[in-house]
Amino acid sequence: MRNRLLSLLAAAGVVVAGGAVAAAPASAAPATPSAPASHAAPAACAPTQVVANGGFESGTSPWTGTTGAITSGGGQSAHTGTRFAWLDGYGSTHTESLAQTVTIPSGCSSASLTFWLHIDTAETTRTTAYDKLTAKIGSTTVATYSNLDAASGYVQRTVDVSAYIGQSVSLGFTGTEDSGLQTSFVLDDVALTTSGDSTTPPPADDPTRTPAAPAYTVSLTSDATGGTWNGHESVNFTNASATPLTEVYLRLWDNYHGSCPSTPITVTNVTGGTASALTVNCTALKVTLPAALAQGQSGTVGFDLKIVVPSGADRFGKDGSFSFIGNALPVLAIRDAAGWHLDPYTNNGEAFYSLAADFSVTLDHPTSISVPATGTSVDTPGTSGRTVTKATATKVRDFAWAAGPFSKVSGTSPAGVKINVYAVSGISTANSNSMLTVSENAVDAHAGRFGAYPYGELDAVLDNNFWFGGMEYPGFVLDLVDTTALTHEIGHQWWYGIVGDDEYNSPWLDESFADYSTDLALGKTGASCWNSVSWASSAEKITNSMAYWDAHSSRYGTVVYNYGKCALHDLRRLIGDSAMTTLLHDYAQAHWYGVSTTAEFKAAAQAATTVDLTSFWTQHRIDG
Repeated sequence: MRNRLLSLLAAAGVVVAGGAVAAAPASAAPATPSAPASHAAPAACAPTQVVANGGFESGTSPWTGTTGAITSGGGQSAHTGTRFAWLDGYGSTHTESLAQTVTIPSGCSSASLTFWLHIDTAETTRTTAYDKLTAKIGSTTVATYSNLDAASGYVQRTVDVSAYIGQSVSLGFTGTEDSGLQTSFVLDDVALTTSGDSTTPPPADDPTRTPAAPAYTVSLTSDATGGTWNGHESVNFTNASATPLTEVYLRLWDNYHGSCPSTPITVTNVTGGTASALTVNCTALKVTLPAALAQGQSGTVGFDLKIVVPSGADRFGKDGSFSFIGNALPVLAIRDAAGWHLDPYTNNGEAFYSLAADFSVTLDHPTSISVPATGTSVDTPGTSGRTVTKATATKVRDFAWAAGPFSKVSGTSPAGVKINVYAVSGISTANSNSMLTVSENAVDAHAGRFGAYPYGELDAVLDNNFWFGGMEYPGFVLDLVDTTALTHEIGHQWWYGIVGDDEYNSPWLDESFADYSTDLALGKTGASCWNSVSWASSAEKITNSMAYWDAHSSRYGTVVYNYGKCALHDLRRLIGDSAMTTLLHDYAQAHWYGVSTTAEFKAAAQAATTVDLTSFWTQHRIDG
């Protein structure tokens, strides 16, 4: 997962800095606002953006605060247009601020504050937040960033401010700088957008996850480079819930990487329902069905699709002549007892939550480029100079592929899993072969503990320019040339791919488990690793959501990866090796192609031992 190497490669002495310039994530810490003003029954939601002059192009009005903070030069640049807000950057004790009053209308179920933030700093520490930027609603701090979040370009931040719907509040940013080295907090394109119709209550008494059994059929044709794709996608689904299904939501996750409404994923000509405007920073598309589907009834939604891969060695990005196309296919959101899961994209980890589905994907591309992909692929000749690759995958939660003139080595694990390793130019054949051996060993080691690998073949795509380390998709992983990282990513085939989870609200269920599995596969016992745990605050817990970690990004890898796997090592020592081995194997089997929750894992662990685990969960800060 994202920023995985912050913890995963620490033992190897590798330092990875995250600096992708992308749009829409980093939901910040859950706010604890004053009680919202009561208001009458809400009207239907009309999505609204309430910040005035959020791009600062109209000068200062209606912003108030530090004179000169809104500017157009001085060595910084705007995200869009020519003006931006620049707080601090003096290298001496300093405080600067900007604020305006906004009214967040009633009638909507969600409200998101977004802004593009560039942080550059002369601080060299990797551990101490000397200089800070806070975002506030009224007197409540809803997000905090610091010199530890410095990056080479703008990153869009997202904060859930739904608690303030129906109120007039002050929206403010304050930068504070200590007496030492400078940190500049550069803001642009501030917006506060409402969405979601609160007149349709979630099925609070119906925990069924729906729409179920999705089946995606996709046909796409690429340009000469594999960086632009055009075609059609359709998805068939069934309402598994006793609550009628009146709409579905498509998640266009990679629109995070654009500037809404100018987005890299374009959906047009929707059939099978009526499309609404994009919401959640252009990553969610509501499609109202022509008639409500009762339990057991099915529907199909189709649409034309265009994908334009942006520059950058990212899970969705282009590194020279090589394109990496993860999360680009629109997929169905889930509705359960909490309602529709429309969480924002996060660039720090993952926000993905989807049910196991079938994919049939046809990719028409130049013969000169390869397209490693999720599932099992078969190539046939296309028109002159082109090849048609058909990839078929069953019971997978997503579909990803890459495109480019990769080199390729292949092999088969001792247990019979076909492995393909694709590498960008600059990675030697020796390194590719080494990673092939790592992949063969890892897939068999994990399968021996949790159950046979079900996806036929596994593609590993290598690029040492990935800023994030590695990224998992079913049957397809992106990674550096690194034994530990690749073993971890392959571990995700079980913990996320086969045993699913809500990655936004429970990231530990895949990251901690994949890291623990990596230790086991590499013969590491985690001896005494819990002894090094030091909590940053009383609010910090292994089981916190990405909303929390996006507001405390410097602690995400330490707690979710390191502390999480150490907690599992501690659990093994407490209940015994044999009981832990049986617990994880049986838990994986019981949730095969399903969804894991923290409560279910805690119950399974307690059932596996006569030891009362109540104090264990408290000590290790595992809530749920």
